[in-house]
Amino acid sequence: MRRLNEWAGKGYIKNIRRGFYYFSDLRINEPELFLIANKIYSPSYVSSEMALSTYNLIPEAVYGITSVTSQKTNSFQAGIGNFIYKHIKPELMFGYELRDHGNHRYAIAQIEKALLDHLYLNSRLDNDMDFGGLRFNAAEFLRQADMARFEKYLIAFESKALSRRAKKFIKFINNA
Repeated sequence: MRRLNEWAGKGYIKNIRRGFYYFSDLRINEPELFLIANKIYSPSYVSSEMALSTYNLIPEAVYGITSVTSQKTNSFQAGIGNFIYKHIKPELMFGYELRDHGNHRYAIAQIEKALLDHLYLNSRLDNDMDFGGLRFNAAEFLRQADMARFEKYLIAFESKALSRRAKKFIKFINNA
């Protein structure tokens, strides 16, 4: 611990959160942020706004790395970014893939699960006006998404309210 404090004092390392540091000269890019997000609060995977942005489905810049976790909702602010974790039931921790980056792997939601996680966590998204406010790239989603997988994942949520809203959303983007 003394060595960590010494290195931090000299500026060699920076603190992300208690027990997690990074070297000051590390070039931080999106995959590194995703690796960090997975590591500092686990189990978790990148999803919701951040994953939707990564898939080029929403045009807005996302200023926090949003992830879902079976732990309690939490967030951490660090010099390299804001890490936001939203709770979902443990049985909903599926629908992500592991991507290689260097000698490491990070977990990110598949496109279908990222959308469902977002709708699940944002129950206020319920009508065409709300959906329009997302400025969602419907053509890109329809090009990339596997609708059979989307349906399978939607059923696994076992939520009538989510099912109703997701079907309204799919109708909305099909008419866009």
